[in-house]
Amino acid sequence: MAKILSLFIIVTSLLAFAPILCLSSKSNYYGYLYPQFYDWSCPNAKEIVKSIVAKAVAREARMAASLLRLHFHDCFVKGCDASLLLDSSGTIISEKLSNTNRNSARGFEVIDEIKSALEMECPQTVSCADILALAARDSTVLAGGPSWEVPLGRRDSRDASISGSNNNIPAPNNTFNTILTKFNLKGLDLVDLVVLSGSHTIGNARCTSFKQRLYNQSGNNLPDYTLDQSYAAQLSTMCPKFGGDQNLFFLDYVTPTKFDNNYYKNLLASRGLLNSDQILVTKNQATLELVKLYADNNEIFFEQFAKSMVKMGNISPLTGYKGEIRKNCRYMN
Repeated sequence: MAKILSLFIIVTSLLAFAPILCLSSKSNYYGYLYPQFYDWSCPNAKEIVKSIVAKAVAREARMAASLLRLHFHDCFVKGCDASLLLDSSGTIISEKLSNTNRNSARGFEVIDEIKSALEMECPQTVSCADILALAARDSTVLAGGPSWEVPLGRRDSRDASISGSNNNIPAPNNTFNTILTKFNLKGLDLVDLVVLSGSHTIGNARCTSFKQRLYNQSGNNLPDYTLDQSYAAQLSTMCPKFGGDQNLFFLDYVTPTKFDNNYYKNLLASRGLLNSDQILVTKNQATLELVKLYADNNEIFFEQFAKSMVKMGNISPLTGYKGEIRKNCRYMN
């Protein structure tokens, strides 16, 4: 009887610590992150995020791409820690002022609204970093894309890095090797590069981000020969050689607000808007084959996109006692 009682105590103890044991294994949602993180502390968290994102996207379809982009631009700096959301204050220079984000990154008010609702529901429990990860997933789904379980448990940074934002985020005019290196430095590979670039199936880009392709791609005052000429002529009407830098253009002109594989079909037709998009076809045979695969099979694209989003969301998260849970995503506590 004593042995049975001892065995019962051991088993119940193991069950009590099951979440912790789960966390210690990288096969279980990348270590310390797991989808059920808030199931006890804030059970309505996911629904609150989804509801507010849905209202924002209903008001403006473009917001889906904007929120998805915030998660990318956060994770690529120094990990998925919501450093992007901090405003300048004290010694902090906001990443919002970087070349990549200035006059471009948007959707911060939606994150504020989500955080405010969560603070009312369960104060200082859900991190801003997790809000970004959930909002990115929900935005993708609302635009018609795939869904995935979002591992949770990230904490928020107490600092920002404008230099990291300027240097680590892939830029539209970077070379193929530079972009691949930036992905590799974050633990992401060639497949992740091609499939995550597929997020450009929704959203807009400013004239300034591709203007050189129309007029001076290689410093010789000639357009980019890899850009379809009729498409280039069409773009130039709203993106003149001088002025118009802030004019917006759809990244995927075929289905601009629908998350699908038309982005890849556009690349194969030499109609990728950004240089960083088109080089997936022109500069590397392996990426070209992946572009062809995703252009041909939307299901494979969706499946891999979901996997790579989870992988990206695991870039250097703050967990345990590192960082903090901000009360306001714009400021440290």
